[in-house]
Amino acid sequence: MPAEGAGERQEFESLLEGRLRDPFHYLGPQRVTIDSVDQILVRTFQPRAAQVALVRGSSRVPMKRVDERGLYEAVVPSQTKPLSYKFAIVDSLDNETVVHDPYRFDPILTDFDLYLFGEGTHRELYRKFGAHHVRQKNVPGVTFAVWAPNAAGVSVVGSFNQWDGRTHPMRRRSHGVWELFIPAIETGTLYKFRIQTPYRGIIADKADPFGRAMEVRPDTASIVTKKNTYKWKDRSWLDSRAEAQGGDRPMSVYEVHLGSWRREEEDGGWITYDEMARTLIPYVKELGFTHLQLLPVSEHPFDGSWGYQTVGYFAPTSRFGEPDGLRRFIDRAHAEGIGVLLDWVPAHFPKDGHGLGFFDGTHLYEHADPRKGYHPDWNTLIYNYGRREVSEFLIASALYWLDEFHIDGLRVDAVASMLYLDYSRGEGEWVPNEEGGRENWEAVAFLREFNEVVHEAFPGTLTFAEESTAWPYVTKPVSEDGLGFDYKWNMGWMNDTLAYMKTDPLYRNHDSRKITFSLVYAFSERYLVPLSHDEVVHGKCSLLMKMPGDSAQKHANLRLLYAHLFGHPGKKLLFMGGEIAQHREWDHDGELEWERLDDPESAGIQAFVGDLNGFYAKEKALHGNDFDGNGFTWIELEDEDRTVFVYERITKDGAERVIVALNFTPVPRLGYRIGVSEPGSYALALSSDHEKYGGTHAGIFRSRESEEIEWHGRAHSIAIDLPPLTAVFLKRVPGKARS
Repeated sequence: MPAEGAGERQEFESLLEGRLRDPFHYLGPQRVTIDSVDQILVRTFQPRAAQVALVRGSSRVPMKRVDERGLYEAVVPSQTKPLSYKFAIVDSLDNETVVHDPYRFDPILTDFDLYLFGEGTHRELYRKFGAHHVRQKNVPGVTFAVWAPNAAGVSVVGSFNQWDGRTHPMRRRSHGVWELFIPAIETGTLYKFRIQTPYRGIIADKADPFGRAMEVRPDTASIVTKKNTYKWKDRSWLDSRAEAQGGDRPMSVYEVHLGSWRREEEDGGWITYDEMARTLIPYVKELGFTHLQLLPVSEHPFDGSWGYQTVGYFAPTSRFGEPDGLRRFIDRAHAEGIGVLLDWVPAHFPKDGHGLGFFDGTHLYEHADPRKGYHPDWNTLIYNYGRREVSEFLIASALYWLDEFHIDGLRVDAVASMLYLDYSRGEGEWVPNEEGGRENWEAVAFLREFNEVVHEAFPGTLTFAEESTAWPYVTKPVSEDGLGFDYKWNMGWMNDTLAYMKTDPLYRNHDSRKITFSLVYAFSERYLVPLSHDEVVHGKCSLLMKMPGDSAQKHANLRLLYAHLFGHPGKKLLFMGGEIAQHREWDHDGELEWERLDDPESAGIQAFVGDLNGFYAKEKALHGNDFDGNGFTWIELEDEDRTVFVYERITKDGAERVIVALNFTPVPRLGYRIGVSEPGSYALALSSDHEKYGGTHAGIFRSRESEEIEWHGRAHSIAIDLPPLTAVFLKRVPGKARS
């Protein structure tokens, strides 16, 4: 054996400390000269071995234990081609294991991969970073890669090496990337990255930021997944998706939290992705919804965050099964013609020790200054969007869900908190931008890039902004100085309308602006009109219990609210439980109150939602012209004394119209006259007071003939009876001559 020098001793000590930056320079095959003869020295660290032999074909060369802590060496003749060998390791119980040496394999990441990563333009990072099954020199194994530029050393630790950070140190590449190929790692193996921070003695075991599966809380390790070989059956859906999700098509979204839609009957535990495919998807289809929107399914440690405090940006939660289970769920949805949208959270991340915070011993993903890097509302950390590698990581996550899970759209949570540096902060608690303003231009640049990349890579997919301020051009293209989203959530409509509906009907005449104001800005953006999960938690009570009056009046008010939701311009969203008139507010630890469907009033609400969806999908006037002011006109908006509102929805060509009349008081309005644009017969297309919905069945009629009585500035009008707390939809009967 060659004499050990001071440098080699130092490298061994660095190995033991987990701070060896280039283990391939010390472990594995090293070319040496001994007595003027070129040789190959093979070195391995096996701290739990009693003996180690170098195996080459049928020959074995015993390796010398050169340090009692587990360092073994052997010398073999030099050769021109790469040395191929294994280690035969005998433990203290005389059990032998034969393994490949990770330190005889070449790097996996190419120089071009690293160049693109450093540039911030690698669009397939999720195929390169993390843990991936590959074959190196015809040897199966897993390659691991992680970004930790300030780490003094990084090791892969896991169930395969007794979580020993000394045995599998990673190779440092350019741009702060560390990688290692480890042979024979199997699917299901638990692992983390052990980070030696710049501060000697301070280490952190981190879950893989690109990990594709994680343990269910409270455990926090990443899990090696099998190679994605899922055979999708949704080609026809993908081919027609752009048209099906066009702005002139109906979109009615059922928002769902998978963990609390239904639970196991026996023990109240979670049901699986496959069970949801068998139950949730047929339910959504039967009720006529066009889309499902899933609250975040990316892995998260705290159930009470509902998934919005994400740790696994590439890992579907293991609460409901393996990743392929989610793929089967989405495949089934597409087979039934239902699109799947996903809540995605690039605004902030939790401070859990195994997550992204202080990842390599520095504020790598987050801002160091808490005035920029800490979110006071959620006690979370805020991404540093100005760091190219960080924005690249987030965009890779978005592309991953669209690519590998065929997600049809991403709803970006908490956009307002991203756009403003002073969001939820007092004076002195935020840092102005370079111009002295409050706009977070780095976040703006990130959102624009996100939208451009997503729409280019996956045409026909949609992006939604949960944005509650007056920030301009949220849904304009980036080329027109917009943020590039397809839709913006109309939070103003939701807040104003719910405030109005909670008001005692006797006093609603003083709050008419809460109904009319949304039409002042309804066509300034492409809006989705939501009744979301945020309105039925934290003491806000369920939608039904927000409604005033006795039980019959509460249900009548709820039907009235839903009718206005479907009549108002914009795409639609309803959170689960709203369709069955849930009494208690949403509980993420339970399931919906399915027993309510034994009550005719709740069953009536469900039937009404189903019929609303069907009517909305059939009537182009209600969905085909949502973003043009010509698609909506007020007929009556000033009848404050009787608190009745009437408006008309119109197709782009003006050929089809639907009149919506809303009586927001518990008083019948008999002989209520409505001006119509054309003479003829007008049919009652839908009434929220129909007995099958739990109504009184008052004012039900087949049709009304118009009269040549000028009303609402129109030459003709009809008179109808409007029952209390009722919405009616009216349509001109086709086929009669127009005059």
